[in-house]
Amino acid sequence: MADTTAEQDRLDREDEEERDLVRPPDVNRDSNRSATRLELFFDLAFVLFVGHCADVLAEHQTWSGAFTFTAILVAGWWAWASTTLYANRFDTDDAIFRLLTLTGMGGVIVMAAAADQAIGAHARWFAAGYALLRVVLVLGYLRVWRTLPDTRVGIRPYLWGHAAGAACWLLSLAVPEPARYALWALGVLVDLAGPYLAARVPDAPPLHMEHLPERFGLFVILVLGESVAATVVGLRDGDWSAEVIATAMFAFLAAAALWWSYFDLSGGAAKRRLVQEGGERTRRGVHDFYVYAHLPVAVSLAAVAVGLEHAITHEHVSTGTRAVLGAGLAGYLLSATVIQGVLSRRWRVALVWPGLGIPLILAATLLPDGPPMLLVALCAAVLVAGVITGVAQHKAGAVRVAKV
Repeated sequence: MADTTAEQDRLDREDEEERDLVRPPDVNRDSNRSATRLELFFDLAFVLFVGHCADVLAEHQTWSGAFTFTAILVAGWWAWASTTLYANRFDTDDAIFRLLTLTGMGGVIVMAAAADQAIGAHARWFAAGYALLRVVLVLGYLRVWRTLPDTRVGIRPYLWGHAAGAACWLLSLAVPEPARYALWALGVLVDLAGPYLAARVPDAPPLHMEHLPERFGLFVILVLGESVAATVVGLRDGDWSAEVIATAMFAFLAAAALWWSYFDLSGGAAKRRLVQEGGERTRRGVHDFYVYAHLPVAVSLAAVAVGLEHAITHEHVSTGTRAVLGAGLAGYLLSATVIQGVLSRRWRVALVWPGLGIPLILAATLLPDGPPMLLVALCAAVLVAGVITGVAQHKAGAVRVAKV
C-alpha cells in the first residue's frame, strides 16, 4: 500500500511539472537520469548526417576523400557532443529547452543535406546549419547564466568557446575558400577547448556520470547502424548471389562483434571508472579523456561501414576498400585499447584484447588480392575471437565493467 501511495505521489509531481511549460534550468542531479525521448529524436538527424558523411568516403576512397570525410565528421561529432554535454547538466525538458533543441535539430538536418558537398558547392549551407546549432547552444548557456548565478564561473568557458566558434562559422559565410575552411577549423578548435578549460574550474557544475556513458553509447550504436545498413544495401545491390549473401553474413557478424566488444568490454570498463569517480574534481581529466576519446571511435566505425558495403557489393576488393576497412577496424581497436587501458588502468589486459587485434586486422586487410568474402570473413574471425577472449578475461575478473 505504501509503495502504491509513493508511486501515485511521484506521478502527481510529474503531472504538475508537465503543466509548467516553462521551468528555469537547474543542474541535473536525478539518480535515475537517462536519455530522453527528445534526445533520441534529436539523434535521428545525426543518423542522416553520419550516413551522408559516409557517402563522401564511399565515392572518393582517396587520401583527399578520407580527409574530407574525417573533417566533416569531426565537426558534426563535436556539434553532437557539445549539445550532449549541455543537456547532461541542464536539460529541463520544458518548452524553451525543447524549442531550442528542435531548432538545433533543424541545423543538423541542413548539415546532413549539405554534407556530401560541404567542401564544395554546398559549403555555405553546411556552415549555416553548423552556426545555427552553435547559436542555439549559446542561447541555452545564456539562459543558465541568467537563472543560475552560481554556475557562471563553471560555464563561462563553454559560453565563450561556443560563441567564438559560432562567430568563426558565421564569418565563413562571407569568406571565399580556402580561407572559409580555415575558419571552420579554427571554430572547432576554439569550441573544443571549452570542456577542457571548464573542467579545471573549481566548483563547476558536475557531469551526470550515469547519463554521459549512455549518451555516448547511443552514438556508438548510431554509427554501428551504418554497418548494418551497409549489409542491407549490399544484399540489395548485389543481386542476392551466393557470394554476396555469404559476404553480407560475415559483415553482419563483424558489426555484431564490434557492438559486443564495445558495450560488454571496453565501453563497460570505461563506464565503471566514470561511475566510481562520479563528479570528483581531483580526477576531472578522466571525464575529458572519456569524451574526446570517443571521437576516433566514431570516425573509425563510420569508415568500417563504408569498407563493408564496398566489399559486399563489388566482385573485387580495390586497394581503397582494403585501406578504408583496415584503417577503420584498426582505428577502432586502437581507440578501444587506449580507452580501456587508460580508464581501467589495466594495460596488460587491454593489450591482449583489443590490442592484439590491431596487427591481425592489418595483416588480414593487407593480404594479396582475394575474394571479398575471404577479406570480410578474416576480419569477422579476428573480431569474434577477440570478443571470446574479452569475455574470458571478464569471467576471470581481469576486466571489470559496468553495464552501458
